[in-house]
Amino acid sequence: MPNDTDDTSKQSVPPRSALHVMKGVEGGHEGLPGYATDRPGRPRGKRTLSTEEYVKGILDGDRTLLARAITLVESNAPAHQEQAQEVLQAVMPHTGHSIRVGITGVPGAGKSTLIETLGTSLTERGHKLAVMAVDPTSSLSGGSILGDKTRMEGLARDTRAFIRPSPSGGALGGVARKTRETMLLFEAAGYDVLFVETVGVGQNEITVRSMVDYFLLVLIAGAGDELQGIKKGVIELADTIVINKADGDNIRAARAARAEYEQALHYLRPPADGRACRVLTASAQTGDGIKDLWNDIEAFREEMSTSGAMQKRRREQSRQWLHSMLDERLRDLFYRQPAIRQSLPDIEKQVMEGRLPVTAAAWKLLETFQHGEDAAEET
Repeated sequence: MPNDTDDTSKQSVPPRSALHVMKGVEGGHEGLPGYATDRPGRPRGKRTLSTEEYVKGILDGDRTLLARAITLVESNAPAHQEQAQEVLQAVMPHTGHSIRVGITGVPGAGKSTLIETLGTSLTERGHKLAVMAVDPTSSLSGGSILGDKTRMEGLARDTRAFIRPSPSGGALGGVARKTRETMLLFEAAGYDVLFVETVGVGQNEITVRSMVDYFLLVLIAGAGDELQGIKKGVIELADTIVINKADGDNIRAARAARAEYEQALHYLRPPADGRACRVLTASAQTGDGIKDLWNDIEAFREEMSTSGAMQKRRREQSRQWLHSMLDERLRDLFYRQPAIRQSLPDIEKQVMEGRLPVTAAAWKLLETFQHGEDAAEET
């Protein structure tokens, strides 16, 4: 192994913008900025860190080591996942103190601008803010779709804020595992406000709702029939709806949209025990309503903590997370088994040709899997 400490000063320093998405997450450290080879097959660059070094760096609030720990958590390499779990186990006693806020909204609602305006006001008050963007992975290129993130450059330069866009990747655990575990790292590093932003309106909203305390839906007026412009199911997830861009000539329309939503919400079941969804207006451009929005988040936290609903929600989320990870792991083991990989194509063909009922095909594959596991135990 080459001596990494001798040539550290010669290495190029990677961009420190929080908007930079690091390559190599899928395969480990190869492809990361500053990671190169001085001869074929022999890596040099970033020194491999011990679990103790990761933990100390996180608890000390070292942004560089925190970023490396997040990359470790996001990695799909088995060795990295094993060490990541060791790191998470060690920092667990230092987690759980933040307010976790999920933010979603229709395209063009101004989510990023709202996050930047609200986030800047929070860091000015002394809060430490982490923003995680649950970003879908392109089905064509396999890359991350992150054009929306360039709108938070001001917040990205704030030393009390940390923006982490992450592609879901579609690997084991996907959004749920990587984002949940990243939240724990941020909490251990002293970040007391966590924002989890979703891109667009879709399945990710349900996933994010299952990992946050407070779910904010950002809408705008004047974009068509407000009550039909977004799925009812997403509205039912929200703890608060904010009508953004309530400024200038749009103020009257924003207030009218607020009244319509307040009327419609009477017919929906509140998402949290004892607290009905609220509707606010705000302008990320002028800052109007931003203080009211934060006051609503704080009031929500106080109400839910006092009643015990917050603790109950987090316990239930942890239980759901456990079963979700079991489902993911069992599915992964199933499709990786050699006997399944060998027999699956033929059974799929029989199903598609109508020669084998789907249920019978599923039972046949499960029996194959069980026999494969029994054979593995005997050896």
